[in-house]
Amino acid sequence: MRFNRIAVALALGLVSTMSVAADADQAIRNTLKAIDPTMAVEAIAESPMPGVYQVELAGGRQLYTSADGQFLLQGYLFQVKNGKPVNLTEAAESRGVVKLLDAIPASEMVVFAPKQPKTHITVFTDTDCGYCQKLHSEVPELNRLGVEVRYLAFPRQGLESEAAKELSNVWCAKNKQEAMNLAKTRQSVPDTQCDSPVAKQFALGQMIGVSGTPAIVLANGKIIPGYQPAPQLAKIALESK
Repeated sequence: MRFNRIAVALALGLVSTMSVAADADQAIRNTLKAIDPTMAVEAIAESPMPGVYQVELAGGRQLYTSADGQFLLQGYLFQVKNGKPVNLTEAAESRGVVKLLDAIPASEMVVFAPKQPKTHITVFTDTDCGYCQKLHSEVPELNRLGVEVRYLAFPRQGLESEAAKELSNVWCAKNKQEAMNLAKTRQSVPDTQCDSPVAKQFALGQMIGVSGTPAIVLANGKIIPGYQPAPQLAKIALESK
C-alpha cells in the first residue's frame, strides 16, 4: 500500500509539472502574440537557467522569458563550465541555422564540391559584389583543401535589382556552376526563365540575420560575415565540422 501511495504521489507530481509547463507555454505565447501577432514561435522550453524559459523563433533566434511571460530578455545566456563561459544562446541559434540549411535540397543550391569533401560551407552571395567575386576565385583552392562550397542567393539591393535578375539567370541555367563562373567574372549570363528560388533564399538570409555578402555559414551553423582568404577560411571550416 505504501508503494502505491508513493506511485500516486509521483504521478500527481508529474501531472502538476506538466500543467505548470503547459501554463507557462500558453502565457508566454499570449504575451508574444500581443507584442507581435506575426512573430513565428518555433518552440518554448525551460532554459538551463532555473526559472527562465527559452523561446526559439523562426531562423533560430532566441528569447528568454519568465514563466508568466511578463519579463522578456533578448541577449546571450552564458553558462560557466570549468571556469570558462559557454555561450548557450549562440549554440542554440547555430543549431537552428543548421536545421534550416539542411532542409534545402542540393538542387536549389549552386554547389562546387571536391571529390572527397571533408566539410562544407554555405555562402549567401551576390554576383554584383567585389568580395564575393574574390571569394569565388578561391573556390578551387577551398575545394583542394577539402571544403565544399554551397551557394545561396542574396541580392543585396533587393529582388527588383539587376543583381537579383542575374542571380535568377544563374539559378535557372542548365549548368549552374558554369553560369556562376560567368557571373563572378563579370561576364553576361543568358536570360533564362524558371521557378527561381532566389526570393526564397533572400528571405531565408534575412531571417537568420544576413545583411551583407558574402555571408559564410560554417557546417556548425556559425555565421562569418565577410570575405576570408581561402587558407584561413578552410582552417576555420575544418575545425567546425
